[in-house]
Amino acid sequence: MQSYSPENLPDLIPVFPLPGALLLPAGRLPLNIFEPRYLSMIRDALKTNWLIGMIQPRSKNGEKSSILYPVGCAGKIVSFTETEDGRLLITLGGILRFKTKHELPSYNGYRRFQIDWSPFKRDLQPVEEPEIDRAHFEAVLRHYLSTHKIPVKWDDIKNTSSSFLVTSLAMQCPFTQEEKQALLEAPNLTELTNLVVSLLAMAANSNATSSETHH
Repeated sequence: MQSYSPENLPDLIPVFPLPGALLLPAGRLPLNIFEPRYLSMIRDALKTNWLIGMIQPRSKNGEKSSILYPVGCAGKIVSFTETEDGRLLITLGGILRFKTKHELPSYNGYRRFQIDWSPFKRDLQPVEEPEIDRAHFEAVLRHYLSTHKIPVKWDDIKNTSSSFLVTSLAMQCPFTQEEKQALLEAPNLTELTNLVVSLLAMAANSNATSSETHH
């Protein structure tokens, strides 16, 4: 992927508001695009810099709101395929988080924002492995996977770097929308790791308690 700096990134990007979808720097997010406005957004992005911003709408009483969280993450379209029924299957590669400044008039049906990259410039630095107790992390993860009956190849997990494992878990685990936003806004990888470990432990304990009550 090409190297980016805040200077060569646009200050205006299209955004895709999607509850529960989390993109993190260096993460990969597959998306199935079928709504006409978002098909337009992807096609327009492919004509320019291939960048779109993923951001979560705030929910109100469980209903999706048009108000968005102030922090999202920009991703570059790293692969795309058009299906026979006109959908686009794309994968976004996470680059850099951003803060929204203000919204511009919509274009081809999708939303666009002027944004500020500066609070998250550190995202562009090479990934440093988080300072964590790996044995404790793996024990918590093993407990979570076991209480949720998720089969995994444990050797693969042991051979995966902590940074990749943490990013993948943060993006793929079924955390709540608020939890996902907290993960997105974690200041660095070590803080993100601590938060992921806490959320996995809470989810595992809650699931274990729930199973005991039903027996």
